[in-house]
Amino acid sequence: MTSNTPQTIVIKVGGGEGIDPTNLTREIAQLTNDGHRVVLVHGGSHETNMLAEALGHPTQTITSPGGHQSRRTDRQTLEIFEMVYCGKVNKAVVESLRAAGVDAIGLSGIDAGIWTGSRKGAIRAVEDGRTVIIRDDLSGRVESVDADFLNTIMDLGRVPVLTPPAITPEGVAINVDADRAAAATAAALGADELLLLSNVPGLLLDHTDPGSLIESVDGDGLEIARGAAKGRMKNKVLAAEEAIRGGVARVVIGSAGGDQPIRAARTGRGTVFTQTNPTMVNA
Repeated sequence: MTSNTPQTIVIKVGGGEGIDPTNLTREIAQLTNDGHRVVLVHGGSHETNMLAEALGHPTQTITSPGGHQSRRTDRQTLEIFEMVYCGKVNKAVVESLRAAGVDAIGLSGIDAGIWTGSRKGAIRAVEDGRTVIIRDDLSGRVESVDADFLNTIMDLGRVPVLTPPAITPEGVAINVDADRAAAATAAALGADELLLLSNVPGLLLDHTDPGSLIESVDGDGLEIARGAAKGRMKNKVLAAEEAIRGGVARVVIGSAGGDQPIRAARTGRGTVFTQTNPTMVNA
């Protein structure tokens, strides 16, 4: 639901095929003009896959025993990842926002240690029906967000445009899931809303049926949501859970397409997670 009262809104736009993050530019400009504090988090998976293929180091995907999918991140993959996420995509988004009058600043989670987390020492993955252990992967998860730094930027009227990687306390860059990083950011900032926008309309009860959209999820519907989530959607549902548990009042998984994707999500088009049931917050 939209509001005239200034709010803190964290928006994560995916990097899948067919998604143009600059499609959000006009609406972000309007949000900032209305006095809202906005943080934009973006991905870049499709562009990264294309560059990795062109450089002769194609993307590999890890699937955990629980079905969660992530990018296999060796050192060369991380370097390609940084070229796209921190370079091409981040600067294109900042350029678009600044052209629209938004005082945007592009940063990765590495910069100033905005996103700090630990590297996974060992990853369990399913390969050809067998569970294997991977020990040389440069991935992890965000455990700490420098909210003071981000608030200082926003107090100056800037809009942070954030992207993975994150950084470990030892200074090692790690690939992190952007949806979950956005959730951690929203929780750390005490955001009013988190919007997770990608190339799907929301969480589908049957992922093969676009008409099976789950419109709302609270504590009672969480098990259904977890069961319905497949592939990358598992990470989005997990991110929504983590944000709600962290105190964010409302999370929407929705589409990044169309003329006004932010407005559509804020008015409930997609799957809306709320804190209406206290069992969800304490789960």
